[in-house]
Amino acid sequence: MRASSLPPASLVADTDGLGRLVRALALDPIVAVDTESNSFHAYREQVCLIQFSTLAADYILDPIRVPDLSSLAPFFANPGQQKVFHAAQNDIVCLGRDYHFEFANIFDTMSAARTLGWPQVGLAAILDIHFGVSMSKQYQRIDWKRRPLAPEHLDYARLDTHYLIALRDRQYQALTDAGHWPEAEEEFARLARLGGDSDQADQALVPAFWRVKGARDLAPAQAAILEALFAYREQEAARRDCPPFKVMGEATLIDLTRRAPSRAEDLQGVPGMTPEQIRRHAQGVLHAVQQGLHAPAPREPPADRESDEVRDRYDRLHAWRKERARARGVESDVILPRTALWDLARRAPRTHGELVHIMDLGPWRRETYGHEILALLSGAAGRPKPVAIIS
Repeated sequence: MRASSLPPASLVADTDGLGRLVRALALDPIVAVDTESNSFHAYREQVCLIQFSTLAADYILDPIRVPDLSSLAPFFANPGQQKVFHAAQNDIVCLGRDYHFEFANIFDTMSAARTLGWPQVGLAAILDIHFGVSMSKQYQRIDWKRRPLAPEHLDYARLDTHYLIALRDRQYQALTDAGHWPEAEEEFARLARLGGDSDQADQALVPAFWRVKGARDLAPAQAAILEALFAYREQEAARRDCPPFKVMGEATLIDLTRRAPSRAEDLQGVPGMTPEQIRRHAQGVLHAVQQGLHAPAPREPPADRESDEVRDRYDRLHAWRKERARARGVESDVILPRTALWDLARRAPRTHGELVHIMDLGPWRRETYGHEILALLSGAAGRPKPVAIIS
């Protein structure tokens, strides 16, 4: 089946249309949602389409033409309406970032598929297997901010939500029959909290160039060159409104840093520096290298180090989680998120009451795994292990 055989979706591209959409969505207890962003085409990614599907209709909202979406905030935050996503995390983070929406009562069909142990969890594969629907991959990385939108682009976008409610119903029944609904519900609640990503806030405190692969292997003077080259790449990306990797890749930055070229001829042979790249960037790159050579060496941020005891507890928990997942036929993080493993290892709770304070360890997981976790931690004083650097 193809999107062209479905009734046309309603395009919402003005404030009056948004008002009608908000009123229509308020009538349905379950609504499917998806977004399209322009991360492969812009310096700063933004949400470019929001798709909604009810049992009666499909809607495609154009936030480029209707930038004020505050009237949708009550819908997303309404605990009485279920919002069905597939791979909800990115959508929730992007909608929270661009519009400060908060979320309640979500159902994530990819998370449900993982909880059920389905071998295929991508939406295209699931739609093909369960609905006989073929999704083309040719539009996955188009620039969704370009206007006007072609009919085939709208057809592609609406397929991301059109079948989600029917899929949700099948998965809800399967989760209930298998006794996994409380587990899935707890994971959905965790995903709904992702609008404010504390990890991103923590990363912002560390200069971004240190996150380039290989940056921490450089000598202090070389790190100053990388910092200057990284700044040049960011400036170029912002000027051209494109992702930084389209200016030059990280491997090229590292190679330029190590070579510290002083002439345009020195750029020849650098991986990624084609003749066109040299023509375009020679002056900026050489200037950045000179800046770095004369700049003070930046101080490397301390790596996160864990004590032998914490690392020992983490390793034991990790091995236990892996075995639990293998026996059930699911991925390890379905059993416990990595955040919960580290919090358990660092806090080393001794009682069920203390488990309440563990990050991402909800009531169902505490009840299901609490006794095993506490027993494992109580015997976790094993032999010392080398201090590990946690990336």
